[in-house]
Amino acid sequence: MRRGDIKKFFQAGHFGTLISAFLYFDVSFMVWVMVGALGVYIAEDFSLTAAEKGLLVAAPILGGSLLRLPLGLAADFFGPKKSGSVGLALTLIPLLWAWLGGGSVEQMLFIGLMLGIAGASFAVALPMASRCYPARYQGLVMGIAGAGNSGTVIAALLAPRLAERLGWHAVFGVATLPVLLTLAIFCLAAKEQTTRQPLQRFSAYLAVLKEADTWWFSLFYMVTFGGFVGLASFLPVFFHDQYGVSKVASGGLTALCVCAGSFFRPLGGLLADRLGGIRVLMALYALVAGVVLLLSRLPPLSWATTLLFAGMGVLGMGNGAVFQIVPQRFKNEIGVVTGLVGAAGGLGGFLLPFLLGLSKEFTGSYAAGFVFLAAATLFCLALLAYVQRDWRRDWAQEKVGVAF
Repeated sequence: MRRGDIKKFFQAGHFGTLISAFLYFDVSFMVWVMVGALGVYIAEDFSLTAAEKGLLVAAPILGGSLLRLPLGLAADFFGPKKSGSVGLALTLIPLLWAWLGGGSVEQMLFIGLMLGIAGASFAVALPMASRCYPARYQGLVMGIAGAGNSGTVIAALLAPRLAERLGWHAVFGVATLPVLLTLAIFCLAAKEQTTRQPLQRFSAYLAVLKEADTWWFSLFYMVTFGGFVGLASFLPVFFHDQYGVSKVASGGLTALCVCAGSFFRPLGGLLADRLGGIRVLMALYALVAGVVLLLSRLPPLSWATTLLFAGMGVLGMGNGAVFQIVPQRFKNEIGVVTGLVGAAGGLGGFLLPFLLGLSKEFTGSYAAGFVFLAAATLFCLALLAYVQRDWRRDWAQEKVGVAF
């Protein structure tokens, strides 16, 4: 962007709200994937099997999936700022429990589900960012706010190192500090929406479930976001078990790969603004499928890391592209649709680690799990090629960069 474009961008909306949405999303995502970042330590303490590791890592993602729709409704009814403040406060409960308790795998599974409160931040942060900027900046704004999934990088990089010094229980206690700081910034800097949509009956919000596009977006995001967050949570276990990498080094490699997905997300939104969301998303699906099929051959560590870096980057761009399109289709129901689509993405993120764990336990290899992800990606590519014809006719608009 040129200097004049940057100035126009700052003047077009409320930048403090955008930054608050980013920080809320970033810290919440850091907390959300912390069980995965510490998964090798927790699994070692409780002597877990491969399938049990997958289930433990997937539990927070399932919790986030279940809670996103209720939090999306809360954002529409009560406003994103109030809903986000409550979400941050509630996130402290499972963190304190894991720090002071968490003495069994059953407790950790329940703690993981409760950490879904942090994962559900998606349904508040993105509507908050979307509503504070006009339509012509939606791709960039949603990309900036969505780059808060860089919290996964922080968790993967720092959590194992802190666990080596303090023990994995104490890492959850340390995590309460950035949550408290973010809560303070969120309350001070974010601006509540002044012109809200009129409150409607609950049935009016459920009406979006009757829209076929709601389900298509959910499926598309199940692959892009589900692939990203599922891998982000499972990669420490994958690097450690598949390649014998140390716990700290596996966290570093995970952080490297997750970094690509986090920071390329705004690029996906920006490209969608410039070239068209549908066109960009189709190209990204094709790239993901190719990368994951190569990865299913389980190449040497250096090649696997390169492929995962590329794959995570493309998945992150896909997330940005999906949410460049969504606000154009659902302008008045953005909160509940974001919650529903985000819930589907969380469900995909739950299934992927669980399937990878099952694949390892019953076949002795992670290959089948990666082949499943590639097949799901190709299916979405074919489906998008089919439905985009109706989209172009019914609602996609060249002027906001949705159509070809």
